Amino acid sequence: MHRTLEITVPPAATDSLQAELTALEEVIGLTLLRGGSLKPAGDVLTVHVLNRGADAVLRRVRDAVPDQHGVSIVTAEATSFINPDDYDLVRSDRDEAIWEEMESGLRHQGHITANYLLLMALGGIIAAVGLVSEPVPQAVAFVASAIIAPGFDPMTTVALGLVLRRSLLVKRGLASALAGYTVLILAAAATMAALVAAGEADAALLAGNKEVEHLAHPKLMELAVAAAGALAGVVMLAAFRRSFQAGPLIAMAFIPAAALIGAAPVVGRPDLALEGLARFGADWGFILALGAPFLWLKQRFLHRRQPLV
Repeated sequence: MHRTLEITVPPAATDSLQAELTALEEVIGLTLLRGGSLKPAGDVLTVHVLNRGADAVLRRVRDAVPDQHGVSIVTAEATSFINPDDYDLVRSDRDEAIWEEMESGLRHQGHITANYLLLMALGGIIAAVGLVSEPVPQAVAFVASAIIAPGFDPMTTVALGLVLRRSLLVKRGLASALAGYTVLILAAAATMAALVAAGEADAALLAGNKEVEHLAHPKLMELAVAAAGALAGVVMLAAFRRSFQAGPLIAMAFIPAAALIGAAPVVGRPDLALEGLARFGADWGFILALGAPFLWLKQRFLHRRQPLV
């Protein structure tokens, strides 16, 4: 999708900025409404721009208003640009998210709210049931828990914060991960305790489950799938393809692994909890070790700027 940017700037910066934006080849349309904004007060420039030109527009906004006082920008997707004169430019556009959009999406998905914590708890419950289930319902439980629990975004926030050298992002991602996975692990422990009390689970059933064995002692092929899934998830976020992100979540095992951390001690197998922690750490490591360099390359060769805020 292409971009529409609604930019409010102080009147003193309008003339120079509109001249700069008009000269950009990637700007397909530009509308100026002087005095059009009441809050913040200023002129409004509506910019229809190709994805590959969005960073150039934002760089020029920063140059036009260095202190950023009085600047406000709203971004939106444009489904299509129908402009015969610029057809060749439009059809060759690329799929990229600007840093501000990526950060906003990660913040929305990983913000510590009641909904976020509830989804993490529900993911933990489902994954814990999957740990002692037969193969078919187990597969359903693991896939469902990976999609339901929003556990990928806090990890990616840490990688993004490291690349952009923004300590606030790193702290926010770590805090979100700590809160969310604490709730998930506790929910998994409570679920396993309920299953044991009902006579539907015990240490032998958990330890003898083949998928638990794979979580505790992953082979190279399983780690390769998780590593590819980790990188694919970061690529999809950076390419503004969030609607396809279920695939990477399913490929990784951090939700079932986190559930094992909580469930195993309940049946007297703390050793399995440690194995689950190791697998959880491996998936975390894949996101940081593969995602951070990928985002660094994006910053170095594509975006080449810091977020405006």
